[in-house]
Parts: sequence; C-alpha cells; structure tokens
Amino acid sequence: MTQARLPIDDALPALLDALRSRGRAVLQAPPGAGKTTRVPLAMLEAGVTQGRIIMLEPRRLAARAAAQRLAEHLGEAPGQTVGYRIRGDSKVSQHTRIEVVTEGILTRMIQSDPELAGVGAVLFDEFHERSLNADLGLALCLEITGALRDDLILLAMSATLDAAPVAALMDAPIVTSEGRAFPVEPRWLPAPLPKRSRFDDAMADLITQAHDETTGGLLAFLPGEGEIRRAEAALKKRLPASTHIRPLFGAMDLKDQRAAIRPETEGRKLVLATSIAETSLTIEDIRVVVDGGRARRARFDPGSGMSRLVTEKVTRAEATQRAGRAGRVAPGTAYKLWTKGEEGALSLFPPAEIEAADLSALALELALWGAQPTALPFLTQPPEGAYGEAVGLLTMLGALDDHGRITPHGRKLSTYPLHPRLAHMLQVSGKNAATLAALLSERDPLTGAPTDLTLRLDALEDPKRFAAEKPYSIHRPALERIRTEARRLSKNTRITSDLPEQAGKTPYSAAEMAALAYPDRIGLRRKGDAPRFQLSGGKGAVMIETDPLANQRLIVVTDTDGNPREARIRQAVAISLSEVRALFADQIAWIDSCEWSKRERRVVARQQERLGAIALDDRIWKDAPSDAIARAMLDGVRDLGLSLTDKDRRFVARVELARDAGHALPDMTAEALLDSIEDWLLPFLDGVKTRDDWKRFDLLNALRARLDWGEMQALDAAVPAHFTTPLGRQIPIDYSGDAPEISLRLQEMFGQKTHPLVGRTPLKVTLLSPARRPVQTTMDLPGFWAGSYADVRKDMRAQYPKHPWPEDPTEADPTLRAKPRK
Repeated sequence: MTQARLPIDDALPALLDALRSRGRAVLQAPPGAGKTTRVPLAMLEAGVTQGRIIMLEPRRLAARAAAQRLAEHLGEAPGQTVGYRIRGDSKVSQHTRIEVVTEGILTRMIQSDPELAGVGAVLFDEFHERSLNADLGLALCLEITGALRDDLILLAMSATLDAAPVAALMDAPIVTSEGRAFPVEPRWLPAPLPKRSRFDDAMADLITQAHDETTGGLLAFLPGEGEIRRAEAALKKRLPASTHIRPLFGAMDLKDQRAAIRPETEGRKLVLATSIAETSLTIEDIRVVVDGGRARRARFDPGSGMSRLVTEKVTRAEATQRAGRAGRVAPGTAYKLWTKGEEGALSLFPPAEIEAADLSALALELALWGAQPTALPFLTQPPEGAYGEAVGLLTMLGALDDHGRITPHGRKLSTYPLHPRLAHMLQVSGKNAATLAALLSERDPLTGAPTDLTLRLDALEDPKRFAAEKPYSIHRPALERIRTEARRLSKNTRITSDLPEQAGKTPYSAAEMAALAYPDRIGLRRKGDAPRFQLSGGKGAVMIETDPLANQRLIVVTDTDGNPREARIRQAVAISLSEVRALFADQIAWIDSCEWSKRERRVVARQQERLGAIALDDRIWKDAPSDAIARAMLDGVRDLGLSLTDKDRRFVARVELARDAGHALPDMTAEALLDSIEDWLLPFLDGVKTRDDWKRFDLLNALRARLDWGEMQALDAAVPAHFTTPLGRQIPIDYSGDAPEISLRLQEMFGQKTHPLVGRTPLKVTLLSPARRPVQTTMDLPGFWAGSYADVRKDMRAQYPKHPWPEDPTEADPTLRAKPRK
C-alpha cells in the first residue's frame, strides 16, 4: 500500500540507528508527525528485532484505532501481522508481530512473564500523558533490561514532553522530528467569560461561530460525556442538517467511535470529543479545532476512596496538542474558550498521574513484583503519604500481610481489572457482586435520589418498573455501561472462598458486599440530633437529616463529597450489627480504654467492642486501674495546662536562677515541664480524674520531688526560699522579677542595720504600711533609714498614730503590734 510522506519519515533513520546501537531512545514528534503509524512498521521492516513489538496506548479506542491503521498500511485486517489487546477484546494470532495494547495489559504481561519471552521491543506511545500504568510499565521494563533482558529495546514516544528527564532515566538519546509545516491560526476570546456564564452555553456559541466562519471538518474538545451530549442537543438546533455531529468518548460503542473517526462522504463533520482525540487518533479532514480548555484527569477522590475523573484546566502542552489537530492536512484554525492573557497563566505540562491518583493498584503491583517503589527507576516517585495509605488499605483487605508482603489473596486480586477494593469484594462474594462492582466503578446513574445504594440496584434490575414507581431521573447511558460491565465481570468471576470463615455462606447482601469493599467506611451514628456518623477508618461523615438512612445505627458509606473536615454522604447502604460481626469477627475486639474527654473535661474509662474507630458495644469500666486513669489524666493536664500557683512559680524561678548560676538541676521551663510530664507528674496523679480535681491539685510537691536531697540542699543554699526577718518570721522570696523581692511590714525591719542579700545579690525590699500598702521600695535599707525614712515617719505617724515610729529605727525593736494602751 502506497503511503504519503509524513514528517516523521525524516527522523526514522536516526531513530533506527539509535535503537540498533543503544537499544533505547526517546522520540519527540509533534502532533500529526506520524510516529504512531510509522515507527512500529519501520522497526519491523528494518528488522531491528526478531521478537514481537509491543506498543502501548493510553486508551482502548486509541489502541484499537492504531492497530487498524497499521494493519491497513499492510493491506491486512487486525489480527494478522498487526493485532491488539485491550480489556474485553483482542485480535492477535501466531503471525502477529506488532501488538498494540493498553498500558495495563503490559503490566499483566510482565507480572506473568518477567522475561517477556518473545518480545523484542516495547514502545511507550504518548508517554507525555504520564499515566500511572505507563510510569509503572517503564520502571518495570528498565529493571528487566538491567537484570534479565539487556537485549530488550525500549522507546518512549511523545508529542509534548520535556524529554531530558526521560532520556536521563533511560540513559537514551533523544531523536526529534520537526513535524508538519501547516500553520494553525489561534483565535482567543476578546474578553474573559463572565463568572456566571455556563460552560455548555459558551461552548455551543463558540462552536457555532467557528462553524460559520470556516470550512472543513471541526473538532471540539469538551471534558466529558455529559458536556458532549448537552452540546450535541444544543447544536442540532443551530447547525444545518448537512453538518454531521459525531460524539467521541471512550465509553461509546465501537460502531459510533468509528463513525466519528472516518471521513464523511458528503457535508461537513463536527466531532465533539474528550481529550481522547488529542493524540494517537487520526480524524480525517479536520481543519478547525474548538478547545473548551478543560480536561478530565484521574485523581484520588476521598469521597469514593478510589481514583475518579476530575475536571481541570488544560495545560499549555495540551492546548498545543489540541490546536495541532487542525494543521495535519492543511492550514487550520484553533478557537479557544479563553483569552490570550489567560493562556499565560496555564500550567506548562499536566501533572503525572502518580502524584495525585489513588495508589492502591500500584502498591499491589509492586508487592506482586516484590519491590518497594524506591527500588525501581520511576520517573516520579510516588508520594510517601499516599503510598502508605494505599499499603494500609491493602493490608486491611488481606492483600498484604503485616510486613507488606503479598498474600495468596492479594495475588488473586491482582488479576482483576478493578480497584483492589472491588476486586476483594468480587473475590470473596463471587458473581453476585458483579453488578455492585460495576455500579461502584461508574458515575451515579440516578439524579435527585436519596443516598440508599439499594435504589441504584433496583434501577439496574428493572429500569422500566423503577422509572414508573420512583420519581428519580435515570441516566440511561451510565445505566447501560454499568449493566454491560456487570455482565463482563460476571463471566470472568468465579465464586471463591479465600476467607475460610466465609466458605459455604449463603449469598451476601448488598450491605455485606459494600462492607467488604469499604471496611474503612462502616459508619456508626453518633449520639445527638444531627445524623453524623463515625467511620471505622477514623473519619467522620454527615448525612442530610431528611434522608431515609439518617436514623440508621449502622451504614456502609460508598461515596461522599470528599470534604476532608466532615464529608457529606452521597451514597450508602444500611447494614445490621449481626452482618458486621459475621464479616469482621477476626477484626472486632474488646478494648479497655481510659481517655481524657475534652468535651466532658474528665477521664472516661470505657470497655468497648471495637471495629477500627467505631464502638459496636460500649460499657463503663468500673474497676479501671489507677495507673491507667493517671496516664489518661496526663492528656487532661496537657489539655488544661499546668496552671502554676504563685508558690509554684517561685520554686521554678529559684531552680532556673540556680541553673543559670551553674548548678546542675533539672530544666523547669514550661516547655521542659510539659515534655517530661510523664516522668515527674504521673506518680502524683492518683485520684485525679477531672478538671476540678486538677484545680485543687498541689503541684509544688511534684515539682520539689524532681530534686533529690542533695539538689535541694544546693538550691536552698544558692537561692533560698525565704528571708528570715528580725522577728524570726520567714518571708517567701519572689524570684520571678528582675531581682529577688520580698514584701513585709516596715516595722518588722526595725533593728535591721544591713541590707538583706541572696548570696551577693541585694533583695528588692518593698516596705508596707500597717494596712499592708506599699510605702517604700528599696535595695539599700541603711540608706533608707538614714535618708527618706524621716519623711515616711512623719506621714505614717499622722496616718497610724497607734503604731510606733521611732526616730532611730536601727536601734528599735521590730514589731507587728500597735503601741500598748496607757
């Protein structure tokens, strides 16, 4: 078959040389260069390898379409020299030399045959999309080439990728193709869209404008099926009948997908596509692109506990890819639903899926491979926190043991093309769980319905009767996809009894099956009016008060809005206590707990039958040991604070002064006291259980006990606690200020000829009137007696005539009494 020349042809000699000499390469080629259809055939024709050539595509539609085009170039049908394998469909034979597969298929091939016997080369097409499976596949292939197959050829192909990091990881040369020369004229919005404008209406307007201003086929990029269907409905009323509107998204029938790809015999064609049309697919006669500027990406969804597609702005790399579709056969035009100024704020490249997706499937694959992620050459290492959560979930499902090693049950789960949650549910429940597995994998097929999961199962069982009886809108395409997937899973699922206690059990209820998939989402209703639930995994969730499940004691939550603070439940099913006990008997245990209650401000001692974070039964622990109560009270002290009294503060200040003077005494700063609270306070908390008990607690004895006898002697000598007055009374010395200080009645110091000292430091002495009001503060008592005392004496005699005020206080006797009556 004669082939038109493509831009990639100029780069093929250098690419083939690199593959022959180095065994690996990174190929950069812009959209439309022809890398997908030319490179595998060129490698086959040049005899670069005698083994099969495996080419990875990120999507099933792209894999099937690429195989079809490659086979057409050879004048054959798929399944002969060129074949494909995707989930649920394959066309390969013993004569197949080029096999186009989806990325997950390669992982299965490697896990079943680590040497990849019979495979000579692995091509990673559209590697710039950085899917989780592509990153894993490349890491595994690099390890295989280093340990088992140094002859295995590896090639990463990309349209818009910063190739240097990939080339460095692969230790490979970069080969670049300049691409087609047809220019594409960008047309931006003159002004930003108003904040309240609807995306669907704005896209319909822009598509209509592009249709009216141009000729040739149009390709419009929208984020998902819902937007495509709404745009299709709106545009049928605006565009002439001669314009054929062709939707294109991954979940469509193969016949409809082919209709979108092939050229029209008459009239114009408008393809309404998701990002599936950015790369790999060749859609004939496209001269105009209309880009809505949005894309759906796989992200970990806390609401469902699995990866879900979320809508985000496109990156500049993706916008370039999309615009390039208009310039493959002739000069084109790219309409963009944003302004030129807004384009500068777009991110450069899309994030790698491994950075934001659920990593449970990755953790399972790595456990099956027998390696930690850090031991493999990943272009981007998985985040430690997310990976740790994934390992925790797999351990809970029984797929990994306590040491992170894969179990026989985990090996079986790895064979399912499902999230490990759903694979576990299927493996344990058998065919009965196929419908629920398909339902939990897909978008909610009901609109405006309560949370009850059984309503969705009823709609799947008999849609006509359900529609007649229930006032909820059914999303028919989603319903059909669920039913199709359920049939496929049912064919490939056999009833097993991996868990011995479940062998021979009658079929599971929907609630039991949901609990198997979501052991961390079993919710116990909290006390109170509002329907709030504590989940077994430790998080909390709330339900609308009018929901029929709001008053259920136990539920299984299968979907929430993902709010990290308190998620709102979107889908759940009621479950009985007996069902929970039967399913999780090995995980339920009685736990004795003494805990500080911040709400009640006291130690609460309970005996609870717990499943994870929820208490199925709860009793007062009447004979809780005193040491357990004391340890719980430590948390209460941390919550309430130490609250030092004046005498406590004076003691702490003395210790700190002695430490400053070089004495080896314990650190008694507030931070140090809290850090070491278990060491010094715990032995003194016997009988302390509440906030009121703590308020009455004498902390000084515990603080003093931190010092042994020798340390106390050293402290008293260096920083005495009291000053002994001429009357023999002991006055506490306050060390909390700038200088040590005492306060006492002026008359009690009569006869004191020298100023009081602590070591060599003079005390700050505040002298008080008989009414204990400050009269004078001095750090030079002899100077006070000789100086200003005379003025003070004059004032005091007038105010307190019944008290003695001698002219020479140094010779008078100290007293606290008034003059004796005559």
